[in-house]
Amino acid sequence: MTRAAQTISFALLVSSAYLLLALPLLTENSPIPSILPAKIQNEIVPVLPFWAVISLGAYLLGRLGLGVLTFNDTHDAYVELQTQIEQAKKDLSARKVGTD
Repeated sequence: MTRAAQTISFALLVSSAYLLLALPLLTENSPIPSILPAKIQNEIVPVLPFWAVISLGAYLLGRLGLGVLTFNDTHDAYVELQTQIEQAKKDLSARKVGTD
């Protein structure tokens, strides 16, 4: 299963669960009984999507901050990059292209 299919499946699962919780809110005379107490149904369920978006944003900002905090250059990558630069300069000088 591809990453896109997994993401779509998860999104459908979450949206179905939310609609199951919010359905009695959408219709006043719903034949489906509510599985939650009225206070939770009326005060918490409507703000769950906003809470999810804010939580996701906070998580992603935290991950980004941690990545920036722990970012470090390795000496091996530096040596490899310098070697590639020297090879490119030799290749360009063999083709009579200036590298200044």
